[in-house]
Amino acid sequence: MSGPISRRVFATAAIAGAALPLSRPFLTRAEAAAPLLLRASVDTAPSHPRNIALRDFLGKVEKASGGAVRTKLFESGALFPDLHVVKALVQGQVELCCPGTWTLTGFVPDADFSELPGLYGMPAAGVDKAVDGAAGKHVNGEMTKKLGVEILGGWLNWGFNNWFSSKKPMTSLESLRGMTLRSPGGALNSWRIKFFGGIPNVTAWPDVPLAMSQGNFDGLITTNDSTLTAKLFDSGMRHSLQDDQAYSYYMPMMNHAFWQKLGPKLQATMRGLWEENLAAYRNRTAETQASAQAELTKHGVTFVVVPAAERAAVREKMLPGQAKAAAAAHMTPELVKLVMQSVGA
Repeated sequence: MSGPISRRVFATAAIAGAALPLSRPFLTRAEAAAPLLLRASVDTAPSHPRNIALRDFLGKVEKASGGAVRTKLFESGALFPDLHVVKALVQGQVELCCPGTWTLTGFVPDADFSELPGLYGMPAAGVDKAVDGAAGKHVNGEMTKKLGVEILGGWLNWGFNNWFSSKKPMTSLESLRGMTLRSPGGALNSWRIKFFGGIPNVTAWPDVPLAMSQGNFDGLITTNDSTLTAKLFDSGMRHSLQDDQAYSYYMPMMNHAFWQKLGPKLQATMRGLWEENLAAYRNRTAETQASAQAELTKHGVTFVVVPAAERAAVREKMLPGQAKAAAAAHMTPELVKLVMQSVGA
């Protein structure tokens, strides 16, 4: 049976109600004191140089943050493959990723400019000038504007793409004429294959070993380490022509909302740690590609190196077709101009 509310009950309710606004600032402070969780996603194996670099970086971030940031690296595509990780980053499902620039062309076609004919056969230090200079900054700006992500710093390298074949020995660039060559995809890879008189064949990477063993193509474009880890020598791969045709990179990017939560001090700390260690990370990757070549030799793979002078001469022959190739890849003339200015061409 209901009745009038007693003074004691009313007073208790009033006190409780008055206390509620006072409790909210306390809860907010308690929540703010909890460590921020930074989830990083890569689709490569733990032994991959990219994984090693990110594992080292995340450890340094945790230590430098004094417990304010807790990190977790998800490897081997445990969360997302590179093709889907940027969307996950934008949606806040991960806080850090470092996808290959070739996977970003659907968002910003200029991202994969290291494939341009004007950079063919150029030493890594020369390509780095474009990536670390105005061209790279231009792409970073496009990526930030298009996706609202934060680019952490300089790009991590992966290595040079070269030619590999099964039955047909490759003694010179002329050997490529008439060969069916697997391409990772993209207009510029196809353009390069056609330039040398080859026939492009786009096959998904997981299908490459079986396709090669069945003779679906004569050769392919890839890196030394990728060839080694896929054990393509077990699928009949026996020869390589090393012309350093295109240098590949990974772009480190962070979710914008998470970046804002870090605040200026932690933001500066993270940028500083990345830049301080980037040279070492790049050197390790280059060493990995060199050691992979040595290991492939032990498995019976023969290597022919195209001389630097010949590569430079071929690059000059490619330049007249660069504008058309870049347009086919939907790259902007402004970007192409910045790339060529960066390398002094």
